[in-house]
Amino acid sequence: VAGTNGKGSSVVMMESILANSGYKTGCYTSPHLIRYNERVKLNGVEVSDEKLCESFSRIDQARGDISLTYFEFGTLAALDIFHHGNIDVALLEVGLGGRLDAVNCLDADAALVSSIDLDHMQWLGMDRETIAREKAGIFRSDKPAICSDPHPPETILEYDEEIGATLYIPGRDFNYQLSDDRWSWQWGSLVYESLPRPGQYNSCQVQNAAGVLMVLNTLKSELPLKAGAIEKGLENFSLTGRFQMLTEGTQTILDVAHNTQAARTLVHNLKQFPSSGKTHIIIGMLKDKDQTGFLSVLTEIADSWHAVSTTSSRGCDSVTLKNELLGLGVTVPISESDTVANAFLKLQKETGMHDRIVVTGSFLSVGDAIKYLEI
Repeated sequence: VAGTNGKGSSVVMMESILANSGYKTGCYTSPHLIRYNERVKLNGVEVSDEKLCESFSRIDQARGDISLTYFEFGTLAALDIFHHGNIDVALLEVGLGGRLDAVNCLDADAALVSSIDLDHMQWLGMDRETIAREKAGIFRSDKPAICSDPHPPETILEYDEEIGATLYIPGRDFNYQLSDDRWSWQWGSLVYESLPRPGQYNSCQVQNAAGVLMVLNTLKSELPLKAGAIEKGLENFSLTGRFQMLTEGTQTILDVAHNTQAARTLVHNLKQFPSSGKTHIIIGMLKDKDQTGFLSVLTEIADSWHAVSTTSSRGCDSVTLKNELLGLGVTVPISESDTVANAFLKLQKETGMHDRIVVTGSFLSVGDAIKYLEI
């Protein structure tokens, strides 16, 4: 599964549906929020330190003098764990792009591209067409290739024709429709009515779910689903840090959005659940992200900003973020903190009864919030 946004959600959604059909699953996602173990799951459960270390040791012995990157080493370890775990289905999230990603060492039975937008441009290209071509690199000849993005760049269609994959895109090959708190999905004569929305508060997860259902239906001869598995899988779907709403005490929303497309989705979701009080944003970003583009989208809903320094060599410091906001002409209050924890401590003195706090901008800032909130 590749994509600018939504690939982790798509993987976990598939895992949930397949688990409800009784399949043994191996799930590989990245990055992690708190523990490396989050990246590798067997049957929905994080693998133990012991299993990881045993696998790391096997990979280290097997590689000899071959140099491996951090991600390549981790990907091989995940595949090794899945092999020893005797799974039925491996669900693999691409780390970056697709064509040259370590996950693409496998010839998948089906490939899914969740969305295409501008991110990692120094590696993948400066426009959607070029980025889409990199992501389409996970497609294989004579295999299903699904794109959840309703407006795929032409390069997706061109590469599909070039290699002879079987491409499915929404609006042309399958359709979905929202209705209040339910939705429906259609592929030819096959129709699923009154489906539960995945993710209680995130209306944009339906696009991801539609692509997931297309993947699973193209594989139904090899992986038939039990009655009710789709409904139960969607109902049970949850993923930490994806518009995760905490309602105990001051309402707090955690969202790992870190590019402009994800920022637009975050604003859309916040408007779906308006606050009668103020919206305070704790923001921590990486240096290589489009800070100006991301911040400019969020300015319309922010009543105050709390810029934090992120704990990484790639992290952006709070002063730089504050200057970016000032450069955008932001007039609401802006404060700086060296940590997410200190930003929360400041906000304890400022938030009113009906206010809400949004933590966003990176996996690192959301991970630090989870540690502080002890959830």
